[in-house]
Amino acid sequence: MLLARPLLKGRVMSTFPITLSSPASYPRTPPRESEVVVIGGGVIGVCTALFLARAGKQVTLLEKGRIAAEQSSRNWGWIRQQGRDPAELPIMVEAAKLWRELAPQLDRDIGLKQTGVTYLASSEAKMQGYADWLPHAAANGIDSRLMDAGEVAAAFPGLSKTYAGALVTPSDMRAEPWAAVPALAALAVKEGVRIIENCAVRKLDLAAGRIAGVVTEAGAIRTAAVVLAGGAWSALFLRAHGVSLPQLSVRESVVATNVLPEVHAGAVAEAGLAFRRRADGGYTLAPGAAPDLYIGPDAFRAFRHYLPQLRDNPFGQRLRASAPKGFPDAWTTPRRWAADSLSPFEAMRILDPASDHRRLRKVLKQFAALYPALPPITARTSWAGMIDTMPDIVPVVDHCAQIPGLTIGTGMSDHGFGIGPGMGRVLAALVMGNAPGHDLSRFRADRFSDGTPIRPGPAI
Repeated sequence: MLLARPLLKGRVMSTFPITLSSPASYPRTPPRESEVVVIGGGVIGVCTALFLARAGKQVTLLEKGRIAAEQSSRNWGWIRQQGRDPAELPIMVEAAKLWRELAPQLDRDIGLKQTGVTYLASSEAKMQGYADWLPHAAANGIDSRLMDAGEVAAAFPGLSKTYAGALVTPSDMRAEPWAAVPALAALAVKEGVRIIENCAVRKLDLAAGRIAGVVTEAGAIRTAAVVLAGGAWSALFLRAHGVSLPQLSVRESVVATNVLPEVHAGAVAEAGLAFRRRADGGYTLAPGAAPDLYIGPDAFRAFRHYLPQLRDNPFGQRLRASAPKGFPDAWTTPRRWAADSLSPFEAMRILDPASDHRRLRKVLKQFAALYPALPPITARTSWAGMIDTMPDIVPVVDHCAQIPGLTIGTGMSDHGFGIGPGMGRVLAALVMGNAPGHDLSRFRADRFSDGTPIRPGPAI
């Protein structure tokens, strides 16, 4: 039972449904060999494993902690096409279709509802930015449109503020991520995937420079194909094998409210505040901008790659002096370790950052001011997650040129939950050597080393 805390009084309680105290659902012994090994039990890894199994592949998925315990269950629960990079849009359209197909196949209700996503605009300049993105939506058959000030007022009764307009995508959806990703994992197991929790992959086993297997804390697995879907941990894992990827991670804090009357069924973002209706009758609230970036060795190494993003949005992150002990880019986290020794992935099974209580109290106050007619708002619980991000705010989905047999799916930049089934299907195709069905040139791993100009995606 999640306890309520009074609005703006005292400390907002931090807790999360999936912890190391949660019994492992898949406490199995690793096999000696597997046709494909997937590293990471988040939405990308789980969906990749599912689609590989559906293609007849023998798949083992290894998770160092618990399925979906990190960002894949800590996100806002938006399944949105709206505002995405044009290169992501075709995959996201496929993902939305897959979500609708997969939901009835799952063993539980994941709260999937088509309730739309709306971005409110406080200025005409913001409206122009939305208008500039609309042709990309039209090119992909997405029903996004602009709303004027009158339409916003009619669609959002009770708002205390007036807006210049909005961008809305009625076909966008929402779901409860902490229910959805474990349900997808259960479906994958039902279809033949072997999932093993509490089993970290320490190193790749290489022979003649290519994949020959993986070394886990519980022993070695022979395989010729590995998918790295490690989220915030991917760059650290790659660096231990001599592969550099300018991926960083940022902290986003979230708060869930008590049960409240419904003011809007969908997901909404305005300046400094994002909210969506939850299946439990409350709302998920988040600051909506400027996540926290902890400064560590990788931040210094990747600095030049992030300069275009910093120029476009110099206040897009809030800088923190150093990451907590054990975090991927903490100063004391090892960058090298032996296959027969404890790895950083065992030292921190679940990346569970503390939420920013001060910022969340401000978010609660903003929401209460936005809807003054609501009854008293309390925080049931809060949490935070570390989002794996890239300099151009689009992922890496590619074969690893330096290590044949390794396929990388990481850096989803806070877009992973919604696009998960689509990216999983694409990654499965890459592993099997099949045409992915989409242009993946924007997602190449070598775009950060071959002189390609870094072009940040739309931050809308």
